[in-house]
Amino acid sequence: MDNKRLVLLLIFSFSLVMLWDAWQKYNQPPVPAQTQVAAAPASGSVPAPTSTTAAKAVVPGQTAAVAAVTPADAKADVVTIKTDLFTASISTLGGDIVGLDLSKYKSVTDKDKPFSLFEAKHQYLAQSGLIGDGLPNHKTRFTAVKGARELGADDKTLQLRLESVTGGIKVAKIYTFTRGSYLIGVTHEIENGSGKDLAPHAYFQLQRDTETPEGESSTVSTFTGPALYTEQEKFQKVEFKDIEKGKAKFVEKADNGWMAMVQHYFVSAWVPEEKLPREFFVRKLDGTSVVTAGLIVPIPPVATGAKASQSVSLFAGPQIQSTLDQLAKPVAEGGIGAKGLPLVVDYGWLTIVAAPIFWCLEVIHKLVGNWGWAIIILTIFIKLLFFPLSAASYKSMAKMKAVTPRLNALKERYGDDKQKLNTEMMNLYKSEKINPLGGCLPIVIQIPVFIALYWALLGAVEMRDAPWTLWIHDLSSKDPYFVLPIIMVITMFIQTKLNPTPPDPIQAKVMLLMPIIFGAMFLFFPAGLVLYWVVNNILSIAQQWQITRMIESGGKAANDAKA
Repeated sequence: MDNKRLVLLLIFSFSLVMLWDAWQKYNQPPVPAQTQVAAAPASGSVPAPTSTTAAKAVVPGQTAAVAAVTPADAKADVVTIKTDLFTASISTLGGDIVGLDLSKYKSVTDKDKPFSLFEAKHQYLAQSGLIGDGLPNHKTRFTAVKGARELGADDKTLQLRLESVTGGIKVAKIYTFTRGSYLIGVTHEIENGSGKDLAPHAYFQLQRDTETPEGESSTVSTFTGPALYTEQEKFQKVEFKDIEKGKAKFVEKADNGWMAMVQHYFVSAWVPEEKLPREFFVRKLDGTSVVTAGLIVPIPPVATGAKASQSVSLFAGPQIQSTLDQLAKPVAEGGIGAKGLPLVVDYGWLTIVAAPIFWCLEVIHKLVGNWGWAIIILTIFIKLLFFPLSAASYKSMAKMKAVTPRLNALKERYGDDKQKLNTEMMNLYKSEKINPLGGCLPIVIQIPVFIALYWALLGAVEMRDAPWTLWIHDLSSKDPYFVLPIIMVITMFIQTKLNPTPPDPIQAKVMLLMPIIFGAMFLFFPAGLVLYWVVNNILSIAQQWQITRMIESGGKAANDAKA
């Protein structure tokens, strides 16, 4: 009996620590963001390939060099591109994407505005340029070629062309936007009229400060920062703190993979063509809290009078599992070869369990059309799946509750003789066919599944701004009226009363305090998670009450038969 209580206490203590950590993160005060000017974001030096990488593309006698930088006070225009999914702001200074408003997602702080992925507050933007003598980089002034700026009703694609001419070298940076896609094509075209051969490289980088996004990852310990994938080292997260200390470790060269900037619910990632050599880099800009993460790829040598081009895909949008799965497929199968991209969805340390759970949730959502009802149905399904284990646990608890008066009598009789007390208790368990740990093992087995479901609900961008019914308009935000947390506390108290009262007074008080402690923390948890917990509690109460009633009626019938 004591061992059983100890195991249960450890389980609750572990859960309490996890919830307390999450609650603290949710309620920590936001860090003031540095004010920046959108037209002139912080920019570091142009990245340079290593000598070994450059050797693959450099013409004999030619070395890679950085183009002259446009004066810092050069005024830049901002070109606005509107598609069916987002509005992009592109600066003519460097041709950077300095703003990206996702029209299908609402802002965290103002629900009347769209969510901004690339924006000035966090100095978050996508940069690209060329490395080579006389070639433009992300500090060069471009000229926007006239053309459509909004995707027409009958248009499938829209292009923005930016041009720069220096020393006889004409370079065009072309952005291609596609209807129904968060994928942006970025192409550099080089027309060499300089009179000398070129051996260029192209670099593509994501710039961002190290602060957590407002209202997102502050709710839980979700990852924010650079991440990359290669077939050699698989998925690698690069922590901001390691970058600041100069201790970041990651694979630097490969002929596959991508570089991304990840945050809760959203991701941006540069994905070069398959089998193209690439060199990854991550660094902190001196004197700032800004980090750049990107990659460098070679461009075929461009002889004088010749032309060359290089294209890289940029994905910038929500972490929709089905979309990421499609992008991960090879080009021959309709993807872009971004293998491993679905791993940016943060399912915690139980991804192997959480991923299939979310797949089931998606299937249910397709049938019912509402994520709230999908959560309820999935909870019922999981409860049915573990019914045998739960039933065994509740039967053990019911039997323990039935013999609790006899256990208390033994404690009073043999309280001073621990050895005799333990012997009599084991004899009682044996005669009543009770396993003292019978109620613990099923609970322990189910814990990984419940934690995985927690992370599956937490990491799914599909829950963001998803309504359920009545007053719940966003399953990823807290219940505005705290109705679900209050119901959860009530159900936990009922469960406590249905369980046998611990003989230890301290344990009994801990069990009574648990609903209050959990309820206080769940006040600020996403409504979708609280909904799952409430439904699970209600089903557990019904199951436990029925099993307890059956055992008590069976015991009463047996006593009547003996009488």
